[in-house]
Amino acid sequence: MTDTTTSAIYSSFGDDPVLGELVEQYVAEMPDRIAALEEAFASGDLEAVRRTAHQMKGAAGSYGFDVLTDYARTLEFAAKEGQDLEAVERSLRNLISLCRCVRAGAPSDE
Repeated sequence: MTDTTTSAIYSSFGDDPVLGELVEQYVAEMPDRIAALEEAFASGDLEAVRRTAHQMKGAAGSYGFDVLTDYARTLEFAAKEGQDLEAVERSLRNLISLCRCVRAGAPSDE
């Protein structure tokens, strides 16, 4: 789980006519979640990092982005257990890298 991807990540619900709109909203809010994680880490608030990672862990799976769940769990654990800041930052960067790849809709067949 140390390699992160730079390819687009689509929700398993992306082409669902009912859930697609919720996925779009989740994706649209991702920059705010990323900013919250970065701000919390920069200010040394590991409890806020842990809390945000915990929320992302649950939400990611609910919105069909299962790949984010393990990365959010790893960050949550690192922040909760007081691992050294390098380990927390590495987990943070891995999660953020993936979060920046989430996309609404479904991949094109091109």
